[in-house]
Amino acid sequence: MTVAATKTNAKDQTIRFAGGKTGVLLLHGLCGTPAEMRFVAMGLARAGYKVHTPQLAGHGAENGGRWQDWYLSAREALNEIRKECDTVIVGGLCMGAILGLHLAARNPGKVQGVSLFSPTLWINGWAMPWTMRLFNVVRSRWFANFFNFPDADSLGIKCPRVRSFVKTALDTEGDYGRSGVNGTMVLEHRRMVEAAMNLLHRVKQPTLIVHSREDDYADLNNAVYLKTELSGRVDMVVLEDSYHMVTLDKQRQVVVDKARMFVESIVDAIANAAAFPAMQAAA
Repeated sequence: MTVAATKTNAKDQTIRFAGGKTGVLLLHGLCGTPAEMRFVAMGLARAGYKVHTPQLAGHGAENGGRWQDWYLSAREALNEIRKECDTVIVGGLCMGAILGLHLAARNPGKVQGVSLFSPTLWINGWAMPWTMRLFNVVRSRWFANFFNFPDADSLGIKCPRVRSFVKTALDTEGDYGRSGVNGTMVLEHRRMVEAAMNLLHRVKQPTLIVHSREDDYADLNNAVYLKTELSGRVDMVVLEDSYHMVTLDKQRQVVVDKARMFVESIVDAIANAAAFPAMQAAA
């Protein structure tokens, strides 16, 4: 198979890889871009899967909007890939993981599996400033607009080489978006999480959770909580040598391998389920 990626104009950094009838939809994180998911997308595409990594509404050159706008753009991307694929696995990093849960709960017939990379219900990692805890009392967008949260020095990346590369890209507003997160985006993220909490019991699809023990943005308790609350089978992988941006960091190949095996397991399960009635009829 020839892996062919297409990229739109500078404002929309959506990445698409051609593939077969099994598709993977990958959603980037808060104030991020599809570049965060490129390595994982390429790895899954090499395995023969069609991969779409859309740039979500309200992200890119300017960060804003409401979480419902982010969800609607993710749902549009889901509908698009479903036109070409019989089986779709939705994956996401950080905020994108929570959007993936929304898609799985609200569109169960269109999503056959969920991959959550550093899922972030609470922004409570060890590198987060004390003002993030104070911000929890903020309820209005008007007041939230007075807050701005700079990126942690670690940038969510343990590998110094990758961190330096991403820092340069952020400083020049390159493929990885802009540095810092404004308060309205954090508030909308919280509102999105609150809505997701009421839907977790509806996520019955098989789920893969990959989270770092040293996550500097979102503590491991995010993943532990989700494992106990989701209704379907949950496979959890805890990384020991990465920070928050697991799709870019030291163990990014582990993330690719675990995601590929997870997709393969879903494809095999669907094929076996389809073959079982035929085997019964022949018996």
